[in-house]
Amino acid sequence: MAQYIGKTISNVICEMVNHTTFLPAIQREYVWTPYQIEKLFDSLMCDYPINTFLFWRIREEDKKKWTSYEFLRNYDYRNPHNDYANLDGVNNDIYLVLDGQQRLTSLNIALRGSFTYFYRKPRKTYLYLNLLHTSPNDNPEELTYQFLFREDDVPSPKMNEPQLWYKVGEILNYEDAESAKEAYEPYLNGLTDEKKKIARRLIGLLHHHIKTKEVISFYEEKSDNYDKVMEIFVRTNTGGQKLEYSDILLSTATAKWKHLNAREEINNFTDEINAIGDYHFGKDFVMKGAMYLTNDLPIQYKLSSFTQTNLETIEEHWEETKMAIRDAVYLVHKFGFTDKNLVTKLALLPIAQYLRNKNSSKYISSTIQSDVVDQNNIQKWLIIITLRNLLSASTDTTLTRLRKLIGNTKDTFPYQSIMHDFGIKGFFTDDEIENFLSYKHGSRHSYLILSLLYQGRDWKDRTFQEDHIFPYSKIQRKELKKLGYDDDKITRYITLRDTICNLELLDGPENNAKNNQDFGEWITTRDANFRQRHHIPDMASYTMDDFESFIAKRRIRLTNILQELNLDN
Repeated sequence: MAQYIGKTISNVICEMVNHTTFLPAIQREYVWTPYQIEKLFDSLMCDYPINTFLFWRIREEDKKKWTSYEFLRNYDYRNPHNDYANLDGVNNDIYLVLDGQQRLTSLNIALRGSFTYFYRKPRKTYLYLNLLHTSPNDNPEELTYQFLFREDDVPSPKMNEPQLWYKVGEILNYEDAESAKEAYEPYLNGLTDEKKKIARRLIGLLHHHIKTKEVISFYEEKSDNYDKVMEIFVRTNTGGQKLEYSDILLSTATAKWKHLNAREEINNFTDEINAIGDYHFGKDFVMKGAMYLTNDLPIQYKLSSFTQTNLETIEEHWEETKMAIRDAVYLVHKFGFTDKNLVTKLALLPIAQYLRNKNSSKYISSTIQSDVVDQNNIQKWLIIITLRNLLSASTDTTLTRLRKLIGNTKDTFPYQSIMHDFGIKGFFTDDEIENFLSYKHGSRHSYLILSLLYQGRDWKDRTFQEDHIFPYSKIQRKELKKLGYDDDKITRYITLRDTICNLELLDGPENNAKNNQDFGEWITTRDANFRQRHHIPDMASYTMDDFESFIAKRRIRLTNILQELNLDN
């Protein structure tokens, strides 16, 4: 029968965390929100169980066999990564936490540190308890006690009840509850006896749960068998915050890479490619890319794939993997893809494979005609397979086929072979085009459709926005009624307003300059090149009365452009 060890929170946080107790590399990073921490402390004060913990005991002589990390004390959204644990000065057995790191980190942040988040500006906050909160709470989903992360130098929040905020971490300074109450007595001056009684009771209750009661109960796992510990870790992390296989692969790689620190490498590289264009690639994408770009490795996330040999192979090819993925991100950024419209991020991996094969630092910026044509084909291929949802199902099977088709090709991107193998037409049917032109502003694929209309555009280092040609603000029911239109016409106008036929891509400055001007006025300030570039039909006038005629004529022009797009030639 398992024997559990009981400890007080103060004992674990002050004497064990980051002294003898650390995080193994197989742990994911911290993900809790301030509200989750507030709720944890509310549960403590309510005497609710916070579940057991699982610690892995490592003998002193073996402590450096396992890569370990410190618990966060001061969480900052700008640098949420754990520091590497230096065990040189630790002259005893250590613990690595297999289950409970989110809770222990939360306790550490609340009692000894801070939580910095962004709301209009960075805000460094600390956990406080309102000592005057007396409202009963019958809703189990809401907090019984009023815990709140607050900035030290910011006025108290507006509330319909008395407030006296106690910094929760202060409770660690007192060995007994009476001393804690006595130290806070000056702050109770001016309160009624009833409110003083409430405040003293809450200080005593907080002290009891942090300093006196053995709230933390943990089981020691003493095995030195890594595979057994990994199995325990996976089983104990199937609940709560979802454990992704990429987390396991990352953690396992950290433990088994011989020369590089996988956790730091992958975290830093993920941050790097996200900064290229304000993207939101995750570790999952990077780890999938590492498996895809390492020849002969399985692509599917399975524990059986994470062998010592496979992980060492990934490490051996890590630099070229980074270079290939980085180049692919730079290339699609050059194409004008943003995080919003790059809806199939895994489609970058075949491009990365091709760029790895080329191994040319000059390709992305090349102005050689053959390279320009090749890149235009890659862009169109990426758009077509995205619109055709090539990677929406059976992703691993599809990626495996793509990896085989591309092979070691490096002269031109083999889009024709890929299209043929998957039975994908390199052109759009009339039904598809009609469907595309009905897409609405800001929808999943609207930017992709619009980008097909700008062949030869230089996308590099420019950000384009979806703009309503006839302004959105002018095609509102209230505005159209002022023009004397009947309800049927108003409904038709609003139906057409957000479709592709009334959209164009403008760069930020041009879109801001256009603002909400009447299109009939704005177009007189533009030259013939602008009209041609944005496929504006020639008309005698562009007043609101002409809106339906404009849409019909532009629909014809856009249809012709999309019909001419053909990758099969």
